[in-house]
Amino acid sequence: MTTIKTTGAARCRRLRASALLLACSALATVGTAPWTIVAAQSLFPTSSSALPGLSQSQFGTAGTATATTGAQYGGSSAGTLRPSLSSGTATDTATGTDPNAAAADTPAFAAPLAAQQTEPEDLNQTADDALDPGQQPVEEQPLPRQPVDPTGIRVGSFMLRPSISQNINTEITRSSGEKQNRDYLTTGIRGNLQSDWSRHSLTVNGEMTLEKNYHGGARDLSPEGRLNADLRLDLSDQTTAHITTGYSFTREDNDDPNAIGGAAEQAGVHEYDAGASIERAVGKVHALAALDASRFTYTDSTLTDGTTVSNATRDRTGIDGRLRLGYEVSPALIPYVEVATGHTFYDSKRDFYGYERSSQNYAARTGIQFDFGEKLRGELGTGYQLTDYEDSRLDNVGGLTFNGQLTWSPQRGTTIDTGLRTTVQDATVPGESGWVEYQLTSALAYEVRDNLIGRLTAGATYRDFSRTVGDDVTWLAGTGLTWNINRYLDLTGDLEYEWTTGSTQQNILRAGVGLTLKR
Repeated sequence: MTTIKTTGAARCRRLRASALLLACSALATVGTAPWTIVAAQSLFPTSSSALPGLSQSQFGTAGTATATTGAQYGGSSAGTLRPSLSSGTATDTATGTDPNAAAADTPAFAAPLAAQQTEPEDLNQTADDALDPGQQPVEEQPLPRQPVDPTGIRVGSFMLRPSISQNINTEITRSSGEKQNRDYLTTGIRGNLQSDWSRHSLTVNGEMTLEKNYHGGARDLSPEGRLNADLRLDLSDQTTAHITTGYSFTREDNDDPNAIGGAAEQAGVHEYDAGASIERAVGKVHALAALDASRFTYTDSTLTDGTTVSNATRDRTGIDGRLRLGYEVSPALIPYVEVATGHTFYDSKRDFYGYERSSQNYAARTGIQFDFGEKLRGELGTGYQLTDYEDSRLDNVGGLTFNGQLTWSPQRGTTIDTGLRTTVQDATVPGESGWVEYQLTSALAYEVRDNLIGRLTAGATYRDFSRTVGDDVTWLAGTGLTWNINRYLDLTGDLEYEWTTGSTQQNILRAGVGLTLKR
């Protein structure tokens, strides 16, 4: 009975306290309402509101907020606020304290903000500003120019891209203690014809260069040119055939080992080429068979006194065949082995000095093809080549060979092309069989701007003679700029230095500027 009395007395006291608290709350409601409105202010105010919005990292989804009590005024974190749907109220879910008590701690400078509103803000209304405006540009920048590329001329199912250039050049040659200067004009005509077929492909490339001295040297017009064609036949998904043909005309340089010393005009060389090849892939095995033929004819050389020297005994024809077998280790790497043989037929059984220079050639090499996309691609190989002459008085000529080509782009706008080639050349000197010639060339193109290309070139040619003549090395270094004035016109400038050491001592400096019109 005592326990019951105690419990009843406690219940009476709690009822009287609740009644008193309810009366106080009713009296305090009118005075605290404005502060309650401030606590319930929308976290995503409209543009007309004086309350600053929160940064994007401070809010989450609509209707909730990660901001804490007092965060809008720089205060410390005191609990998470959740706006109430009832007008003019907010519940502190972190502490469970009376919201009116929290309102009493609100800074005094919030009063002017509360006075601007007489109605509680409807949180269901759409805000004037988007919650996530999306990525905005830092600043406006002009778009870069499109790469300069002539459109070409449509010729039926072919696209023709021609160009013509005109250059003014100067050349200084120092050889055997003598110095010669000449100024000359160079006219170049180039063209590329490319088929636009759904199957098969035909590519034709042509180039012709005309030089005319206007100060120093002979006044005669000196032409050079080449023309090549490649027909690709897609016989099946795994089988491709190529038929090639070509012609070129060049003139021997004064530092060529077979050039006639003191000649006013060296021999002109006509070269005719033809070839056929077929390549088939069976699984990861790649096989290739090729047959090539070449024909060389030489014009007469002109001496300083006007007389001519015939070079007819140098005319020859060569036929070569080769087989290649490769294995696809990966789509980017294909190691291979290759063997080749051929025969060279001279039109004259004996040359001017009575030597039989027809020969049989043998070669073998191994290498790798690689293609890592536009960054790195090409082919490198090494092997051995031997030339056996019919005349027993002439020694065989042979040596290690290095062949290949590599295109490397270390960064966007920069391209480096490198080439390696080894050939065996026949000599015309009495008692000399020939020599092994190694050539290394490299060219760097750098895009200084979208319409300005800088160029660096370098090269070396090493001639390894068998016995009677000392070895020669020819070095080459050059630089240049190409300015794309527009898509049809280029301005070019070039500077080149060439020097030869060994049995021949010669230095040549060339410089020129010109314009190229392309379509």
